[in-house]
Amino acid sequence: MKLSEDKRGFLKWVSTGLLVVMLTACASGSDKPKPVDLGANPALLGVRSTWVKKIGTLDFPLEVKVNGNALVLASSEGLVVSLHAETGADLWRSNVGAPITAGVGSDGRYAAVVTRSNELVTLDGGRELWRSRLLAQVFTAPLVAGGRVFILGADRSVTAFDVQSGRRLWQNQRPGEALVLRQTGVLMAVGNTLVVGLSGRLVGMNPLNGNMVWEAAIATPRGTNDIERLVDLVGGVSREGDNLCVRAFQSAVGCVDALRGSVTWKRTASGAVGLSGDDKLVYGVESDARLLAWRRADGEQVWVSDRLRYRELTAPLVIGRSIAVGDEAGLVHLISRTDGSTLARLATDGSAITSSPVLAAGTMVVVTRNGGVFGFKPE
Repeated sequence: MKLSEDKRGFLKWVSTGLLVVMLTACASGSDKPKPVDLGANPALLGVRSTWVKKIGTLDFPLEVKVNGNALVLASSEGLVVSLHAETGADLWRSNVGAPITAGVGSDGRYAAVVTRSNELVTLDGGRELWRSRLLAQVFTAPLVAGGRVFILGADRSVTAFDVQSGRRLWQNQRPGEALVLRQTGVLMAVGNTLVVGLSGRLVGMNPLNGNMVWEAAIATPRGTNDIERLVDLVGGVSREGDNLCVRAFQSAVGCVDALRGSVTWKRTASGAVGLSGDDKLVYGVESDARLLAWRRADGEQVWVSDRLRYRELTAPLVIGRSIAVGDEAGLVHLISRTDGSTLARLATDGSAITSSPVLAAGTMVVVTRNGGVFGFKPE
C-alpha cells in the first residue's frame, strides 16, 4: 500500500466498527529528513524555570486543563493531580486505579478522565464521585461544563452525563467515515453551545438535549479507500470570541463563526496538530514542522518559517510576543509572532513534549513523555 508523504508518520488510527488499532507509524527513522542544526540559543527573551514536578509517564494525548491558578493533569498509570500554577505545589492528588487513555476535563471543581477499560471516572476535588462504563473508546479529554460531563467517542457519539450523579442525560450518535484519529479531537463550550468535531465538520449542539444547532464543513472525505478518505478535526482550537479556527487532519485549516455556524474561510494545509492565535493571526505547525501564520480575518498567509523543519512539534501556544512549541527532544522553542524567527530555547528532561504548552497565572507549563512537569516564567 502506497501512502502519500503527508500521511506517513501520523497513521495511528482506530476502526470505529471494530474499535481496534489498525495502523501505526509507517515511516522509519531512516526515511525522515534530518533537521538542520539549531545553532546557539539566541536568548532574546529572559525566561527561567521556576518549578519542576513528576507525575509518571505519558502514552496518551494528555490535555492539561487550566482553571485560574490551578492546573489539572494526569499520567498514564492512573494518577490525576491538580497543581498550583505559580508554585507547582499539589492542590490534590488522586489515583483512579487504572491506566488512563483520555483526559483531563475539569471546570475547576470537578475533573474527569477515561480509563483503558472504557470507564469514565469523575472526581470532586480529588475524591471519586462515580464511574460509568462507556461503549466506545475515547481519545478526547472529557468536557466538564454547566453541571455536565460531555464525552466524544471514537464511534462519533456524543454523550452527556450529570456531573454529580453520573446519570446519562442524552446521546447523539452520528454515522461517519470508517476511521478516526487516535488523538484528541474537538470538544468545547462556546457560550451556550456545545461545539464538537465530527469527521471534517465543526458541529454546534444544544448541550441540554444534544440536538444539532449548526454545522460547518472544514474538509470533506476524498480518495478511493478508507485511509485516503480519513477526515477528522484535531484538538487545539484558536478562539477569539465567536471566531473559531480549527485544523482538519492533513487537509485544511479554517475559521468558523460560531454564532451563525458559517465558515468564514478555509485554506489547504497539511498539519496534524492544533492551532493557536491572537486577534490578528492564527498560527499552525505543518507535518514537516514548518510554522505558518494566517491572517484571522481572511486566511491569507502572512509568514512561514522552516527553522524547525523536520522536528516533531506540538501544537503552538501564543504567549506574550512569542509562540511556544515543544519538540521530540524535550526543547521548548519560543518563536517571534511577527516573523517566525527564534527568540529563545528552553530545555526540560530530554524526553518529548507531549502536548501543547499551556499558560496559567503568568506561568508557562509543559509536560514531557517521562512525566516531567515544568513551570517557566519571564525574568
